[in-house]
Amino acid sequence: MNNTITWVVEPDFAGQRLDAAVSQKFGTSISRTRAQDMIKSGEITIDGTATKPGLKLKGGERILLPEAKPDLEPTLDATPLNFPVLYEDRSLIVINKPSGLVVHPGAGAEKETVVSALLGYCKLSPIGAPLRPGVVHRLDKGTSGVMVLAKSKETHRKLAHAFAGHEIEKEYLAIIQGHIVNRKGRIEVAIERDKTHRQRMKATSPEKGRLAVSQFEVIEYLKGATLIKVRILTGRTHQIRVHMAFTGHPLLGDVIYGGKRFNGLAEHFLHSRRLALRHPANGKAMEWKAELPESFLNALKSLGSALSQLPP
Repeated sequence: MNNTITWVVEPDFAGQRLDAAVSQKFGTSISRTRAQDMIKSGEITIDGTATKPGLKLKGGERILLPEAKPDLEPTLDATPLNFPVLYEDRSLIVINKPSGLVVHPGAGAEKETVVSALLGYCKLSPIGAPLRPGVVHRLDKGTSGVMVLAKSKETHRKLAHAFAGHEIEKEYLAIIQGHIVNRKGRIEVAIERDKTHRQRMKATSPEKGRLAVSQFEVIEYLKGATLIKVRILTGRTHQIRVHMAFTGHPLLGDVIYGGKRFNGLAEHFLHSRRLALRHPANGKAMEWKAELPESFLNALKSLGSALSQLPP
C-alpha cells in the first residue's frame, strides 16, 4: 500500500490550477494528465475532501496524495514512415493516419507511433517534447484519417488555440450498429472519464463532465448497420464513440462501448475524413480529405453498400 504524502501548498503556487500545480511539484512521478485522473478519482484530495482538477489554489492548502513511483519514460526513436503525407510546408504537415497506430508513446511504451515515423522525416515543433513534438490534436489508435501536426513553435501555439476555440472543422465517417431512425441529428451530451474503467469515457450530467457536441447525418443504410457522417463541434476524448453508444447505436466493432465484433474482430470503424482550417501563417482557408482505408471499404462492401463514391 502506498504511503500518503502531505503537501502544504507554497505561496508561489497561488492562482494555479490544482492539476498543473501537482504536475509541477511532482513532475518526475506525476504528469498533468495523471494528476487530473488522480484528482477525479479521489486519490488526490484537499484534507481528505475530493475536489476538481481546475480548482484555483490560494496557497496554504493541505494536499493529500499517494506516494507514487516515477512513470516509466518511454523512448522516442525514429521508425519507418509507412503512411501518406497529404500536405507539407514550413509550418505544418498533414497526414492520413492508419488505423492501429498510436499518435505518440504512452503508458504502453509503443515504439511505432505517428510521431516516431515523422521523427526521421521532418522537424516537428519541440512543444510537447520529448514524447509529443508537434502534436496539437489526437486520433484514437483505432481511428484512421486526416491529422495535422505543427513544425514550429508559433504554428503549434496558433493551432492549439484554434482547436481550443473550435475554429477547425473536423468531419468523420463511421459505421454504426443498427439503423438509426433520424437521418440527421445533434447530440449535446457531457462526457467524463469512467472511474471504474479508467480507459473508458462515459456520458454524464453537465455538472460532472465536459459538454460535447456532435452533428450526424445518415449517408447510407446497410445490412444491420448505418454509414454516417459526423461533424464534431468539440474535441473530447472518444467523443463520437461515446455519443453514438449513447444513442443506442455504438460503432460497429467497438466492443469497449457496446458494439459487436465484426467478422470476429474488435475494431471500430471511424475515419477522420475531412479537416479544414485557416493556415496559421497566412490565414488562407485550407482543407484536406483522406481516402478510406481498405478495411473500411471492405466492411462497406460486406455490408452491402451501393455507393460508387463517397459524398463530398
